[in-house]
Amino acid sequence: MITEKTWRHTLSQTLLYVFLSLLALICILPLINVLSISFSSIRAIQSMEVTLWPVEMTLRSYRFVAGNDAFLRSMGVAAERVLLGTVINLFMIILTAYPLSKESSQFHFRTGYAWVFVFTMLFAGGLVPTYLVIKELGLMDTMWALVLPGAVPVFNVILLLNFIRSLPKELTEAGFIDGAGHWTMLWRIVVPLSLPAIATVALFVIVGHWNEWFSALIYMNNPKHYPLASYLQTVVVRRDYSQMDPTELALLMQLDDRAVHSAQIFLGALPIFCVYPFLQRYFLTGIVMGSVKE
Repeated sequence: MITEKTWRHTLSQTLLYVFLSLLALICILPLINVLSISFSSIRAIQSMEVTLWPVEMTLRSYRFVAGNDAFLRSMGVAAERVLLGTVINLFMIILTAYPLSKESSQFHFRTGYAWVFVFTMLFAGGLVPTYLVIKELGLMDTMWALVLPGAVPVFNVILLLNFIRSLPKELTEAGFIDGAGHWTMLWRIVVPLSLPAIATVALFVIVGHWNEWFSALIYMNNPKHYPLASYLQTVVVRRDYSQMDPTELALLMQLDDRAVHSAQIFLGALPIFCVYPFLQRYFLTGIVMGSVKE
């Protein structure tokens, strides 16, 4: 019986590793192909010779991107959005999750407030009312239109509040006995102990702000204010070159647009690749401890 269980366990583990390896390859191979295209020559790309390795390697696409003012400007706008949006999101998430993590005996109407937040996950106000609110507040064509509407992501609030509820209650009780108030408890005890969950939430927030492109197309009247994701959506997906000046457009005509777009896509994803390893060690702990529990 023990041998049979061991055999089944080994087989299931092997199948699981094979499945996960195939899944990882499905995610990685397209990115490798994009990277290979960005380093390949026009002839190799047009003749469909590029697969997973650059053919007739060249840096012409990256030289073009490095001199493309619109691309560099959009990357700067995206970096500004990520920095400002992450600070606002984390501050609001922490301030919302801490009181909601309390029991109803400590925070009256806590359940009612929690259901109000959950309701916003299921039903939104709609695109037109949101646009009218942004317009009437005078936020059109400003960075605030991109970061304020989603300042309180409820899913991340739920993750963090459940993590806070898993912390030993003796710590907070001891703090209150020593005379600490809620602000002191939050910033000196709860936040330092919740770093795994906060890092996980920060990763979600950073990726969300960096990849979100739709809101800028609605709230930004000037294409110069587009973040990187919106710029790539207009140039790569819609192939709208109206925001390029004639000099850049003439230079682009001398290159293969697939190579240039591949270089832009890879450079656009590169910052996330750089940030992820620093937050990855907190990811598993934050997700498991912040999951919904009874």
